[in-house]
Amino acid sequence: MLNFEYKGISLGKYVEGDIEALNSTEAAHKLKEQKVIITKLKEAKKKVEKVKKEKASFTFGTGVASQEILIFCKQFATMLRAGLPVLNTLQMLDAQTKRPGMKKVIQTIKKDLESGNSLSKCFEKHPKIFDTVVVNLIKAGEASGKLDTFLQKIVINLEKTAKIKSQIKSALFYPGVLFTVAIAVTVFMLMNVVPTFVKMYEGMGLGDKLPTPTAVIMAMSSFVRSSGGLILLLSIIGFVVGFKFLIKKNYEARKVWHTILFRMPIFGNLIQKSILAKVSLVLGNLNQAGVDLIESIDIAKSVTENVLVVEALENIKKGVFSGESLTDLFNKEKFFPTTFSQLISVGEQTGSLDEMFNSVAMYYEEEFDTAVANLASLIEPIMIVFMGVTIGGLMLAMYAPIFNVGAIIG
Repeated sequence: MLNFEYKGISLGKYVEGDIEALNSTEAAHKLKEQKVIITKLKEAKKKVEKVKKEKASFTFGTGVASQEILIFCKQFATMLRAGLPVLNTLQMLDAQTKRPGMKKVIQTIKKDLESGNSLSKCFEKHPKIFDTVVVNLIKAGEASGKLDTFLQKIVINLEKTAKIKSQIKSALFYPGVLFTVAIAVTVFMLMNVVPTFVKMYEGMGLGDKLPTPTAVIMAMSSFVRSSGGLILLLSIIGFVVGFKFLIKKNYEARKVWHTILFRMPIFGNLIQKSILAKVSLVLGNLNQAGVDLIESIDIAKSVTENVLVVEALENIKKGVFSGESLTDLFNKEKFFPTTFSQLISVGEQTGSLDEMFNSVAMYYEEEFDTAVANLASLIEPIMIVFMGVTIGGLMLAMYAPIFNVGAIIG
């Protein structure tokens, strides 16, 4: 959201102030609804920059883990539900928290609250810890007088996000270990085992009569043991670092990479379902909290860094602002499958969009769970075969001359 300064006439009097909006068109629309005749409207750039700097100073170097944030929100919600005042709850959480990063955050929130700031404003000063979804749900809780209820929604949102990340890590952990072991064993054999065979075959006078696979393995061993191995390692590290830097700094390169990710077999489907689940959950919670749909879509962009999804949501936001049907807008974007659009259509027709978004989130969570289970069952045998072929093939290539020594000498 941007901040705009305005001057105008309302009910025959000159008025001035500031208003939050996505752009100048929306700001003008909001002021028109308030029956303000605009004489001047401009973006308050300096003010926004100042706020951003202030926010950054509170969060730099906090080093707070996502699990700590989840525990804090869960304890906060439980204590408020028990009837404890907000300040008393923060004092108790401050006393209970041992980790310095989270402790400092709690103390800062408590101090700002005592200075007269709203709770949502206190949380907003820590954007690296509490994202826009959390802040807006707290705002809704303050406005409705049901802060504990909306804190519980935050807890559910954080738990589901943590679950998705955990499932992806779990699915990739075992195959990752197998791959690492396979590479380590291969390097060990090239460094220590193959040279023994090289000496043996040279002693037998078979240096120029070895089978092609054996000669290739011996050449690889010689390369790895020489400076070539170090150069290759440094080249790989340089490529990875350079690739990450390019993806981070170049928008078009990032877009191409994200397109490739979505088109990858198995993994692309997994990534899509996880993003759909998170976007739906955020839109459902914010819609239920009474947050404006345009602002909800804008906030939903923060749940992913994927350029294609962010662009799709930006197009949908512009379409909603222009008065187009939400179902038609989702249909236009390739990222959102037909099932997603059809479910949203039901929500639009029945007037229960928030409930339908939550239902969509549950649907894609289940789809994601199934995809993760399928991925785990598929990757494990593939990696075992990979290990067998890599290590077994290497050993077979080195023993082949011994099995065929008669034919080689003859």
